[in-house]
Amino acid sequence: MIEFLSKQLDWIDVNYWFYVFNDLSLLYIILPFFGLELIRYAWLKRLSKDLILDSIANIITFGAFFLIEIILGILAITKVYYWLYNNVSLPHLELNWATIITCILLADFAYYWEHRTMHRIGIGWATHTVHHSSPHFNMSVAYRFGPLDAIMPIVFSLPIVMLGYDPILVLLCEVFVQVFQTLLHTEIIGKLTKPIEYIFNTPSHHRVHHGSNKQYWDKNYAGILIIWDRIFGTFEPEVETVRYGISQPLESTNPIKVFFHGLTRLYTKLTAIKGFKNKLLALVKPPDWMPKN
Repeated sequence: MIEFLSKQLDWIDVNYWFYVFNDLSLLYIILPFFGLELIRYAWLKRLSKDLILDSIANIITFGAFFLIEIILGILAITKVYYWLYNNVSLPHLELNWATIITCILLADFAYYWEHRTMHRIGIGWATHTVHHSSPHFNMSVAYRFGPLDAIMPIVFSLPIVMLGYDPILVLLCEVFVQVFQTLLHTEIIGKLTKPIEYIFNTPSHHRVHHGSNKQYWDKNYAGILIIWDRIFGTFEPEVETVRYGISQPLESTNPIKVFFHGLTRLYTKLTAIKGFKNKLLALVKPPDWMPKN
């Protein structure tokens, strides 16, 4: 086993398999499954104009987010990541199964804290609220992103690069964590067997995360492993029927309004807050924070 895990791998092979699991999954899992979801909506007489427009808005927000992510990704990887990797990181790690597995685990752990931070600070929620604002729950919602959603992952993945992991491998593992979660955005799959539900994030756990029910707020931040939520006290099982969306409903399928509504609401909040210090605090305090005066 040790020999297998430590055997050096070729970057061509690693890139190929990540391409299969990350990129091609859109063709052989996500789009076919979304087709099944549409059929299910039609069967349940829930296939409405609002749902179709909402799904279209989701894809448009992803396109806008993707353009921003490409720019930030190129800058982060070619400048920040590789500067740290070449100047202040621990000795560079070889490319083998051990480094791939541990990098995925570290990326998943970093995602938990990144995700939790985006929920618990004002500027984070202003962009991440876009992902939660849909009143529906299907695989198109997984592609619903806010304009600043690409920034926080950079901050939380820098320590992984500093441990000696190649920046490209870190990026591939982060995408793998995101793709795994895409598969969780569905109502078709109920609860799975207890061992899987205990260890892994599942559709049931992620439905809770998208719930506007008060007991479901800020719960189940996990990417792949739900054990992070169990360890750090943010786990909540799916019991009550989930109501999707946010506490202050958006009630719009306009892609521009969907994409920017979190930032515009934050701007409105900041204009109502007096004092420069309080305005700065509103960016880093929980989203519902307001100065006492």
